Amino acid sequence: MLLGLREICYMNAVDTNILIYVNDSRAPSKQAIAASLVAGLTNGVLIWQVACEYLAASRKLELLGYDRAQAYQYIRDLQQIWYTALPTWAVIDCAEDLMSRFSLSHWDSIVVAACLEANVETLYTEDFGYSDIDGLKIVNPFSP
Repeated sequence: MLLGLREICYMNAVDTNILIYVNDSRAPSKQAIAASLVAGLTNGVLIWQVACEYLAASRKLELLGYDRAQAYQYIRDLQQIWYTALPTWAVIDCAEDLMSRFSLSHWDSIVVAACLEANVETLYTEDFGYSDIDGLKIVNPFSP
């Protein structure tokens, strides 16, 4: 039943940097934008790699009092409201093709490939130099 729902819903995903900004008080304007964006994505897709990258990258927030337990709970909370896109071998094959055609890093190409496989229509990130990759709309929510 979920698969049928995914096929007809407008799906969105966020990159790791957006999730980090939600919990990073050092950039208040970006934090506000990221928090509003994530809170509004009830039809979101949590990309497996993004979840893993977030757990690793959130360690830099420990100096701000944000600990590992909070980071893991945050990912668990997102799992409850968003569809989780698990990795497949097809994602790796697609990522290899994307690296060649778009000069993406390995990790960025994995995120894009996972979005494409999960039928995500929009990926929110500040890291990519593209606005569209194979039909995936890429939006920097911090751009004016």
